[in-house]
Amino acid sequence: MNYLKYTLVSLMLLTGSVAMAQNDVDPGRKQAIDSLALEKVKDLSKYISLIGSKDTPFSEAQRVMDRAEELFAPGSEMGVSSLSSEEITYYKVREYFEHLMALNYDKVKIQWYDIHYVSDLERQPDGSYVGVITIYQRFEGTTADNTLNYKDTTKKDITIYVKKKETQIAGRVIEFWDVMLGDIRVTETSA
Repeated sequence: MNYLKYTLVSLMLLTGSVAMAQNDVDPGRKQAIDSLALEKVKDLSKYISLIGSKDTPFSEAQRVMDRAEELFAPGSEMGVSSLSSEEITYYKVREYFEHLMALNYDKVKIQWYDIHYVSDLERQPDGSYVGVITIYQRFEGTTADNTLNYKDTTKKDITIYVKKKETQIAGRVIEFWDVMLGDIRVTETSA
C-alpha cells in the first residue's frame, strides 16, 4: 500500500507541469518533494511504533522492518539516547529495529509528533539535494504490572536526500526525483 502511495507521488513529481532546468527544483516540484519526504517520515513513525510494540507478531515485525529499511539510503544510522547517560549510541537501521524489538519492557509505546522541516533543501555538488526534518519522539516502556519503568522525549534530526533518478516507461527514459531518509541524529533528550 505504501509502495503504491510512493509510486503515485513519484509519478506526480515525474509529470509535473513545470519543467526543471539544470537539475533545479522549481517551487511546485519542491512542494511535492517536501510532501513525499514528510510522508516517508510519518510512515517510518508508524513502522517504529509497530516494531516496538510487544503486541506485533514476530513475522509481522520482520515484514515491517523490511518495509522500513526501504525508506533509507544505504549505510544510514539511527541514534538512541537515555536519560541515565549523556552517551548517544548509533545503530545501522536494521540493528536499531532489532534492538527496539528486543527491549525488556512488556509494553512499549512510541509516538512521533511535531514533525517539520528545519532546513531548506540545499543543492550538493553532484546535483542532489539534502535537507533536515526534525521530529520529537515520546518513548514509554512499562512492565507487566503496568508500572511505568521508563519515559523520555527525544528531539531528532532526520537527514533527507533528494536525488534525480531514471526509469523506463513504455520504452521512454523518464527522469524523476526520489526521496530517501538518511541518518537520524539525537539532538536532545528530556524527561
